[in-house]
Amino acid sequence: MQLSQGLYARLLKIDGAMARSAFILGPRGTGKTQWLKRMFPTALYIDLLHSETHIELLANPSRLEARIPTAFTGWVIIDEIQKIPELLNEVHRLIEHLGYRFLLTGSSARSLRRKGVNLLAGRALTFHMHPLTIEELGTDFALEHALLYGMLPSVWQAERDLSSHYLQSYVQTYLKEEVQQEALTRNLPLFSRFLTAASFSQGEILNYTEMGREIGSNRQTIMNFFDILEDLLIAVRLPVFTKRAKREVIAQSKFYYFDTGVFQTLRPKGLLDVASEGNGPGLETLFLQHARAYNDYDQLGYEFYYWRTRTQYEVDFVLYGERGFWAFEIKNRKTLTAADFKGLQLFLEDYPMAKAVMLYGGMREYWERDIHVMPFVMGLKQLRDQLHQKPHQKEV
Repeated sequence: MQLSQGLYARLLKIDGAMARSAFILGPRGTGKTQWLKRMFPTALYIDLLHSETHIELLANPSRLEARIPTAFTGWVIIDEIQKIPELLNEVHRLIEHLGYRFLLTGSSARSLRRKGVNLLAGRALTFHMHPLTIEELGTDFALEHALLYGMLPSVWQAERDLSSHYLQSYVQTYLKEEVQQEALTRNLPLFSRFLTAASFSQGEILNYTEMGREIGSNRQTIMNFFDILEDLLIAVRLPVFTKRAKREVIAQSKFYYFDTGVFQTLRPKGLLDVASEGNGPGLETLFLQHARAYNDYDQLGYEFYYWRTRTQYEVDFVLYGERGFWAFEIKNRKTLTAADFKGLQLFLEDYPMAKAVMLYGGMREYWERDIHVMPFVMGLKQLRDQLHQKPHQKEV
């Protein structure tokens, strides 16, 4: 839902009356700061991206207390807390001794995990902010724009012809400079080549050794680079679903950048590149980022997997948890054949309690035996309600 020109209501909910502090984690550019300023307009706001503030608190974290008025009872927002992880010791002290409540945003899990989140365990809740969803955009959603430019708020809030420029800047100033600033790798040129190479692995099973050969590196370095992407919250690796496996499945993970626009921007485009080649992985990415967003916003507790047998039959996404057991396949085509259903059918043979959904590029909704077939956009619109269904509940 659009609140005003270019401003959308978000699905993330935080009770302003709660007593506990909270982390709000998410990649840069997902709208954490904008959302917090709108939802908590009277909060004290401390921006660690502001150079003077950063220098002062980096040199002396205890100065944080002096920035908070005496007997202050409102929220204290610290933006990009991972810039000074040592501040978390001071935050801990102020929570314990003065009862202050903090909202701490972060876009790097590595720094927080290493120096702070465990320290505040039990004292701070954790929430996640994701790119926009089709539900948040409402009638503004356009599939073609989403596939090309993704769902970061700025590519919908800005003039549409500036979306590509914004994403290029995002890749240059954030993905690469953030890595350099946090000293996550000493070989930034190699890491830049890796970012491009990883875009060709979007939605694919990872082969660390082969990618290392492609960019002149080695398996261990490539594995470390993928760890960095996950630590910066800009990528996810899905493990294969192996619970009570009845047939032999592969062991490697599958990879996705967190947003279609970021993936498309990192993927080279030239005379020898076919633009439509990115649509299949783009649809999968768009589905995954919606599923992850709903799972976090609604605290559904699903774990995410994929499934692939040694004989090459595959299911793109398996969502498993106490609420339900789902198998989703995404096809970038308008007409489906019997072969397109084989992976889901084999999965249902092994796991008959699962519910199977096929999303595709056609216009007709129907059932293929126990598989619910839906147009892709219809599937996105219904996904949140589906994931709320009780286990084994059958759609009608």
